[in-house]
Amino acid sequence: MRNKRRSDKSGLARTLALAAAVGAVAGVLLGLYMKAVQQLTGETVYTLLLNVDYIPLLNELALSELGEFALHLVVSALVGIGLALFFRSVRWSAVRQTYAVIAISLLIGLVLFPTTLLADRTPSIGSGAAWTWWLVGHAVYGWVLGELLGLLKRTRSY
Repeated sequence: MRNKRRSDKSGLARTLALAAAVGAVAGVLLGLYMKAVQQLTGETVYTLLLNVDYIPLLNELALSELGEFALHLVVSALVGIGLALFFRSVRWSAVRQTYAVIAISLLIGLVLFPTTLLADRTPSIGSGAAWTWWLVGHAVYGWVLGELLGLLKRTRSY
């Protein structure tokens, strides 16, 4: 019984570490995408991605772009962990899992975009182009994260 408990703890620790890593990888790709979009189009979607102006305590810190990006990666790692823990408890195929992650990522994008109303340096709430770039980025993020979590599932890493 003792070995089983130790094995369960190490399995959970491995799941958490791998899920955080794949969440961070997907987060880096989302950040690179948003930065490229912003540089090419002028739509401030990367600024919105990193924006913490509306979060108490965080908005009092003088964060550099790197500091804001690190916070974005922490959130992305936590999303990866949360989804991996959920997917450990359901018996979904990797494909169904990926579709679910895409849907969840789009939902997150839909919920977060209106925070643009709380800052001066982010896109206008009425910018169709910004909405489009933002949601495409979140869909791609969801696809990448879903595929990476599916890869972990197929290799029995969680």
